[in-house]
Amino acid sequence: MRILVTGGCGFIGSAVIRHLIARTRHEILNLDCLTYAASPHAVGVAAASDRYAFSQVNICETARLGAVFAAFRPDAVMHLAAESHVDRSIDNAGAFVQTNVTGTFAMLEAARAYWQALPATRRAAFRFHQISTDEVFGALGPHEAPFTEATPYDPRSPYSASKAASDHLVRAWWHTYGLPTFVTNTTNNYGIWHFPEKLVPLMIINAIEGRELPVYGTGENIRDWLFVSDHAEALVRAVEQGQPGETYAIGARQPRTNLEVVHAICRTLDRLRPDPAGPHARLIRHVADRPGHDFRYEIDPSHAEQALGWKARHDFETGMDLTVRWYLDHAQWWQAIRKQRYGGQRLGQVA
Repeated sequence: MRILVTGGCGFIGSAVIRHLIARTRHEILNLDCLTYAASPHAVGVAAASDRYAFSQVNICETARLGAVFAAFRPDAVMHLAAESHVDRSIDNAGAFVQTNVTGTFAMLEAARAYWQALPATRRAAFRFHQISTDEVFGALGPHEAPFTEATPYDPRSPYSASKAASDHLVRAWWHTYGLPTFVTNTTNNYGIWHFPEKLVPLMIINAIEGRELPVYGTGENIRDWLFVSDHAEALVRAVEQGQPGETYAIGARQPRTNLEVVHAICRTLDRLRPDPAGPHARLIRHVADRPGHDFRYEIDPSHAEQALGWKARHDFETGMDLTVRWYLDHAQWWQAIRKQRYGGQRLGQVA
């Protein structure tokens, strides 16, 4: 299979490419415009494979997308390219609408034009896989059942609203034009090569450096956590087996409060690299909450597990140990980011 992966130099996209090259025989074209959060090095040894190619293209560039499809002739698209940080969406919602909504529209139109010209057998086998988030479902109360594929959309942030809009476009192109699309929604991912603006990498790096660990509000907000390599495996299963018009909710059944996540990071660092000044948890500080902060996200992955023959391999403690060890061993990568692109300052505060 020839798979066009958008956003393949991002956190989840690079994990998908590493999995595809290491575990399958598929041919890959990585389409990425290399925004601030991209890391070409994250593709790793996959970049040396004769089954891997890279093209620096913005998904909003409609004319270039047509040329990419014509030259590569994919059997499937895995659409991961997106702006993804809620705090940044509060500061600059327009960038999220442009990339996540307009960019997805451009991808769908390029895919549709290409797909319509395919022979009948290839048309039937083609897939457009939209990779999305559980944040489109809104917020759960403390005792509500987890999200499923049937949960109505109720996005609350500019980020989740832009992803909800793109999901709706993807489904509309299936119902209206017959383009064989499907959607996967997932929980919070964590793991290696994660740009250090998100909770887990930010807390790990701050703790390594002895900085304060800012926890929004009481820290009782709950997220369902999935190790990124497990998610990558699920996404590859989905593009190989997913059915048009379907939705697959992917999760690991490992909810934690934000404060529990930060304490887990501190305990792991206390074990792996003790600080002479004392336990890393001494650095925790509660700060003003994020505007419109959703209380809880959690997914019931039963349908995806059964339909895709997949289940998350890593429990939270194992995944966190692997993640912290990686950041300890790759200080050169994140130190360069701290100096050149993002210093760890807080984003998304409304005056």
